[in-house]
Amino acid sequence: MTQKFDKTRLPSRHVSVGPERAPQRSYYYAMGLGEDNIAKPFVALASAGNDSAPCNTTLNAQADAAREGVIAGGGTPRRFNTITVTDGIAMGTQGMKSSLASREVIADSVELSVRGHSYDALVGFAGCDKSLPGMMMSMLRLNVPSIFVYGGSILPGRFHDRDVTVVDVFEAVGQHAAGNCPLQELIELEKVACPGHGACGGQFTANTMACVGEAIGLSLPNSNMIPAPYQSREEVAIAAGAQVMDLIARNIRPRDICTREAFINAARVVAATGGSTNAALHLPAMANEAGIDFDLFDVAEIFKSTPYIADLKPGGRYVAKDMYEAGGVYMLMKTMLTGGFLDGDCMTVTGRTLGENIDRVTWNPEQKVIREIRNPITPTGGVVGLKGSLAPQGAIVKVAGMKRLSFEGPARVFDCEEDAFEAVENRDIAEGSVIVIRYEGPKGGPGMREMLATTAALYGQGMGEKVALITDGRFSGGTRGFCIGHVGPEAADGGPIALIEDGDIIRIDAEAGTIDLDVAEEILMSRREQWRPRMNDYQAGALWRYSQNVGPAVKGAVTHPGAKAETHVYADL
Repeated sequence: MTQKFDKTRLPSRHVSVGPERAPQRSYYYAMGLGEDNIAKPFVALASAGNDSAPCNTTLNAQADAAREGVIAGGGTPRRFNTITVTDGIAMGTQGMKSSLASREVIADSVELSVRGHSYDALVGFAGCDKSLPGMMMSMLRLNVPSIFVYGGSILPGRFHDRDVTVVDVFEAVGQHAAGNCPLQELIELEKVACPGHGACGGQFTANTMACVGEAIGLSLPNSNMIPAPYQSREEVAIAAGAQVMDLIARNIRPRDICTREAFINAARVVAATGGSTNAALHLPAMANEAGIDFDLFDVAEIFKSTPYIADLKPGGRYVAKDMYEAGGVYMLMKTMLTGGFLDGDCMTVTGRTLGENIDRVTWNPEQKVIREIRNPITPTGGVVGLKGSLAPQGAIVKVAGMKRLSFEGPARVFDCEEDAFEAVENRDIAEGSVIVIRYEGPKGGPGMREMLATTAALYGQGMGEKVALITDGRFSGGTRGFCIGHVGPEAADGGPIALIEDGDIIRIDAEAGTIDLDVAEEILMSRREQWRPRMNDYQAGALWRYSQNVGPAVKGAVTHPGAKAETHVYADL
């Protein structure tokens, strides 16, 4: 039965109730709404849909499908769009500087649209990397009843009788440069690696944050691993539209769901799946929106004590479709909860606790993707935090699938990614080197670019674990090899990474969690006295504004103080 709602406590009363709101109501009549529609709660359907990349091409249709659920639940749906920057296209170019900044623009634009139109609830649809945390950040910032819906992953491509993803194409570029992949074979691979709609299929950033959506309680159970082309994605959208109406009725809000314990659950799921290092950037940013202290070191500490149990690419064998068929995120969480690695008392958008949702899942011993918690792939997480004289504010490395967990070698220093990529392409990197790419941090880039083009080329040349790479930028979830990102303080702030010179010895130990620069303190002091800040090429526009406001990676590279500085919450206006 359709619920009846009292709008006197909902934000939409400010644009729809009382004689003084007749001008606003006239706009709704212009769009074909009647008195009964205007009297119902207004539910925002925010879509990151566009034609920029296959990650986003189904999102508008899914958002439109959600209208049916909202209407059935007694609400009036209002759809609008936000932007995305697609990393797979921007990667290795100056366009990649726009990627992380787009996370803030997405959160800001959704906030502004909801605030500007006084919407009562939010269902957000996202597909490409930064649009997932951006959408969830807006939910926590606004704190209206909200549900996050992932658009779904792409199906794997097939090449020479094996499953492939876009990362195989990036690595094939390196193989081609090394003379191990004929041009015609590279062209054949690029045409089949991405066979249709959906986000990158491995446990890269999009699928990692999709897992976070379920683990943290903002998504419907076992909804996010369903591939984008599957008809059941429409059913998920409709169900989300209906369920958000129940959240309005029960006044269950994102900050009721996303407690510190829920963030710990999310970080454990990232570690258990060998997920993207970007989660260590996005979870603190989401926590900032809820006023929760949760930085890179908190995330790293959780990673350190969580078994790695999901055999997913790039470190493992399987893709998101396989995980869905194995039972999805809740199958993973079933064994994690049994082993004592999750807090089952956290609330979710179902109106039930995480534990109550998990109780409805039956463990499938026949599937091959997810191991039982007592039989992990490795006993600690697939992502590790590092700290030391080179990174006093910390750094992070993805170790899932790696055989080598320590590295020592001389530095080979580059002040931008392009120079490093050129050296890799020219086979001008010696085995045993520690490649340093600096001035690519949140402020210095600006924008903290991902280095997938460079790391994939190294891996394609067979150098993936014969060199190490460190940067104050970050890495794609598709990166593999000994690659350390988020080094802080960044070079633009005069961190130790800015003082490294060619030949300096760098020591990294992922087991001990250390990263150190073997240079005497007096020498570093002398270099520091001579160091001067560098000016980047972005002295106007959105990236300049971003560089002026962005904080350190250790805190999530956020651009505003978050909920701790609030004097009001939008949902209570």
